[in-house]
Amino acid sequence: MPTIIETIAAWCAAPPPTSDTTRRLAHHAIADTIACLYAGRDDTSTSAVRRAFGVHAVGEAPLVTGGRQSASVSALINGTAAHALDYDDNFRPGMSHASAVIVPALLSIADRVGATGRAFVDAYLVALQAQDFVGSGVAGSHYTAGWHGTSTVGSIGTAAGVAKLLGMDAQGIAFALSLGVSMASGTKGQFGAPAKPFHAGMAARNAVEAAFLAEQGLRGRLDILECEQGFLEMFGGERPKGYDSRAIMSTREHTIETVGVMPKLHPCCGSTHMIVDAALDLMRNAQIDPENILSAQCHVGIANYRNLAYSEPRDEMQARFSMQYCLALAFRKKTLSLSDFTRSAVDKFSQDPLLSTISMTHYSAAEEEQAKTYLPHKLKITLSDGSVLEAERAVARGGLADPFSESERLTKIRDCFDGVKNAEAIMLSLTDLDMQMDLRFLDPLFHGVEVQDVRKSG
Repeated sequence: MPTIIETIAAWCAAPPPTSDTTRRLAHHAIADTIACLYAGRDDTSTSAVRRAFGVHAVGEAPLVTGGRQSASVSALINGTAAHALDYDDNFRPGMSHASAVIVPALLSIADRVGATGRAFVDAYLVALQAQDFVGSGVAGSHYTAGWHGTSTVGSIGTAAGVAKLLGMDAQGIAFALSLGVSMASGTKGQFGAPAKPFHAGMAARNAVEAAFLAEQGLRGRLDILECEQGFLEMFGGERPKGYDSRAIMSTREHTIETVGVMPKLHPCCGSTHMIVDAALDLMRNAQIDPENILSAQCHVGIANYRNLAYSEPRDEMQARFSMQYCLALAFRKKTLSLSDFTRSAVDKFSQDPLLSTISMTHYSAAEEEQAKTYLPHKLKITLSDGSVLEAERAVARGGLADPFSESERLTKIRDCFDGVKNAEAIMLSLTDLDMQMDLRFLDPLFHGVEVQDVRKSG
């Protein structure tokens, strides 16, 4: 009987035909990630990684910081940039920031293989589905135990996408996945520190190197997901679901169409988003003066509670992982923007007394174990006149159940592309990514070189 990795690799080598909806959603996810990658180019975490490894005038892959490097270092630096501002998408099946790993990894080898837009999208979809398959056996329990799915599940699944873009067969993809397991690492204890975005870069680099090593004949165990001392046993947490090879083999509809990735409306940890969106829902329907808020009680999942470790944030990274900071901003401004997460903004706003009115509790382990679906996050606001307002959300804005409008989607990308030459033309090409004969239309993001005609057909 084939192992789990062999089953995943067989699916990746010959995936079912993709629908127009699947491809459109992939185009949107890739565009959103490239926008986040560009916006994070000057973040302190990105700059530190760039300084550590250096840049060159020549090299096989471009850097969003300028210059070029090897494919693996390019994946590392660009992956860190993609996740630096915590504005990139979430992916529930892998409990990962899936696209921030996949897109930089694939970009790092695009020049090497002469990738067309369509081939890039195909590889993206393979990597995302592989993250779903790898995450399916462990995700919730793995994540609650403290593993950062972005750099564990993300490393493994993305290796399949890189191998696919390199033209490897099912056996090659399988060994890339196996080697990706050996590289999986990263704990959520780093949330709120600059090492957290580095995890996405590390995962992208791991995926590239796993595929390169497999291509050159390095082998690993093909039962490493389910065997003794394998991924499930070592990383699964207290109550892992385990793998279902029949479910993997029978998958016909792509995960991006059935579950979806969740692009972010707010540039902060996704664990805040359902509460922030619930607050914004309330404020659309009622006049709430922040000065009249006596308390705001937030009830969230265990993992979400643990992710948000900074009730009194000291810098912009901690602020992204502070329910108090993010919700107080929502009450005051009715929106959260990139400008709210700078050192000067945090120094000023973290002193707002509104932060001290906000508290968090979480579901019990038994409640989460018994739940058939994701439990809603609940917000209860008590005002000075004694009135109480309540709201809850089971999904954040941006996912399939509550998607962005086209205007919202494009506004976010434009904001991230601020100052880019030919930004509108690049956005148009990303919308029609399947039609691009190569990825040179992205050059202005990496080199600042204006490209006159970025739309291609073929």
